[in-house]
Amino acid sequence: MVKLAVIGYGYWGPNIVRNFSGHHDCEVVAVCDKNPAALARVLGRHPGVRVMTDPDDIVTDPEIDAVAIVTPVSYHFELAKKALENGKHVFVEKPFTATSAQAEELIELAERQNLQIMVDHTFLFTGAVRKIKQLIDDGALGPLYYYDSTRVNLGLFQHDVNVLWDLAPHDLSIMDYLIGLEPELVVATGGAHVNNLENVAYLTVYFPNNVLAHINVNWLSPVKVRTTLVGGQKKMLVWNDLDPAEKLRVYDKGAEVRTEQGVHQALVSYRTGDMWAPKIEELEALQVETRYFLDCIQSGTKPFNDGEAGLRVVRILEAAEQSLAQHKEIVLA
Repeated sequence: MVKLAVIGYGYWGPNIVRNFSGHHDCEVVAVCDKNPAALARVLGRHPGVRVMTDPDDIVTDPEIDAVAIVTPVSYHFELAKKALENGKHVFVEKPFTATSAQAEELIELAERQNLQIMVDHTFLFTGAVRKIKQLIDDGALGPLYYYDSTRVNLGLFQHDVNVLWDLAPHDLSIMDYLIGLEPELVVATGGAHVNNLENVAYLTVYFPNNVLAHINVNWLSPVKVRTTLVGGQKKMLVWNDLDPAEKLRVYDKGAEVRTEQGVHQALVSYRTGDMWAPKIEELEALQVETRYFLDCIQSGTKPFNDGEAGLRVVRILEAAEQSLAQHKEIVLA
């Protein structure tokens, strides 16, 4: 039985507590939050759970095996470091840390302590993303050309991070998982219209093999859009996360350049075939992810969404911040 505690019971915390509590081999023993109203909600939903306001009471408790950190990113490093130093596995909300240096320190500490770090990149556990990964690995799309995502809505405005740090980690983690290449170049543009933090941003990431990724994130959209296009040489797909019936559609469409004998210029030929909507799993992504975290603790297997995966996302976010500030492209070493 894994005894787990949760630090933070705001927007996402209740989902974390509910899903970990739903596994037969996990007991959520404590929840920490500085807000008395949040702790009252914990007691109303989970009467047997201890509540507290000081996170040190959790990270120093020898009976707790793992800690889920569901706080603003500025607290992630300090809390995760204390938890690891006290021998606890760590499940931490995205983005992993506020800087890549912090991420590197936590990864090294976890290795030294032989402990697991998992970054909550929830979308990697959705049926849609798992199916897209399968299609790519099976070669159904052919060599990848691009990843193009629109993730926009009205709010929720954050007070500690801009829209890139809030929304882009979803797509950056998916992009990292699907493409599997180290990025070479980052270009970001954006604007702050409501406060001093960017609420609209466009991020372009260049990869080897002429693979391109583009991400549009926005807190000032009149409508909510969650649409991703993935294009390959053989096929293309559209993932609409708001479509309840057909979230994923695969199109047998493409374009090829050929030269004909006697013709001195390249000709573009277009291929238009069938569209099909593959069946995808309907399980709650966080249920699958929390199950995976517990399995990794028990087996000692390093998760694919580990600290290194979190670090790769943070590095791109740092480069995007630099690009925004300097109005230029940033080359990644």
